[in-house]
Amino acid sequence: MKKIQAILLGKQITSNSSEAYALLEKSQFGEKQNQKIFYSLTEAFFLIEDNKMQIFDFRNNLLTESQLLKKFQHLDKNFIPKYLTFKDLRKKGYIVKTALKFGAEFRIYEKGKRISESHSKWLCYPIQENQSIKWQDFAAKNRIAHSSKKKLLIAIIDEENQISYYETNWIKP
Repeated sequence: MKKIQAILLGKQITSNSSEAYALLEKSQFGEKQNQKIFYSLTEAFFLIEDNKMQIFDFRNNLLTESQLLKKFQHLDKNFIPKYLTFKDLRKKGYIVKTALKFGAEFRIYEKGKRISESHSKWLCYPIQENQSIKWQDFAAKNRIAHSSKKKLLIAIIDEENQISYYETNWIKP
């Protein structure tokens, strides 16, 4: 398959190539809006590492993987934990999408589900092992997940970049 040709403008990565449409249909990468496919930073970097995408700047200069990593880290100070979580979940067969409207980093769909035909099962928050989280923040995240009929998934990344997942949900006593 020919690589997706995408362009980076500010924080947006887009493509209108036939390869982008094919990969959206086949593997649910990107989101279609106004005749273009838009990619999150994590999706785009995953596709770069997987040798399925090339990203150009507004001057049509090809950006290297190291240039993109530096730029993405500048655009999002939490890019690395987000990316490691995204990559781990995608490699395990889950569909991972942004969840900004839910106040989370990701919404995660069960293996084998199509986004257009189902709802996500989890809201995911990646954090570094040495980071702390306040109980109030944890309770708020859990409340948001519960009110949107999802489970909360906390992804804790250790110093070796290994990820442990903790699922929480509300139960009625």
